[in-house]
Amino acid sequence: MPALTEETQDFNHCINVCNLEDQGFTGSKFTWWNDRTAEDCIFKRLDRILCNNEVNNIFPKIEVEQLTKSGSDHSPLLLKCSSSNERVVKPFRFLNFWLKEESFKEVVAQNWKAEFEGNPFSLFHYKLKKVKRALAQWSKETFGNIFQEIATLEDTIKVLETHFEDTPSGENRSRLQKAQAELYTQLQREEEFWKQKAGFEWFKDGERNTKFFHTIVKGRKSRLRIKRIQNE
Repeated sequence: MPALTEETQDFNHCINVCNLEDQGFTGSKFTWWNDRTAEDCIFKRLDRILCNNEVNNIFPKIEVEQLTKSGSDHSPLLLKCSSSNERVVKPFRFLNFWLKEESFKEVVAQNWKAEFEGNPFSLFHYKLKKVKRALAQWSKETFGNIFQEIATLEDTIKVLETHFEDTPSGENRSRLQKAQAELYTQLQREEEFWKQKAGFEWFKDGERNTKFFHTIVKGRKSRLRIKRIQNE
């Protein structure tokens, strides 16, 4: 294998440092043709569009279309960026931290009972839908939006810390500790959420790695996105 040139090494280094990823494409898989035929004909894919997480955060929907060659041996690439994704129905997701809540089993037991007549498969499907709706509502009422809760608690703790520093009474200390304990609980739920979503069952202990898990999830979504289909 030939040694990489200094320019190629610099380019690879830039890609790694900036965390750039190929955005894929639709159209022909080759972007360059040497304008020859038969045995001298060469097709290559030389042109690509690379983006990092910062760009994907600004433009969640990025599409790259490879246009036909016209007046050049290269195919132009058309980049389409959208700052908002189309609204999609979110699938039901069972969250592992639900199991730690005492009222969880009670919600499931109450809603598994169904006055419904039909074959066993229809009855089972009906019960699952009923439990799913009940758990979704129960989770919303019990936990709310954990990400918003964390942001609110962090702001609250800042105020309580100031009050305690100004007046270090037992009452102010108790309020501060209560808020800190609630924040710790919410942070644990957030970590479990991203750990479960990232599929890292092996990661049991250690410091909070929500940013790491979040990056894994975003990378998985990017890889699972269908960009083109080809036959045999």
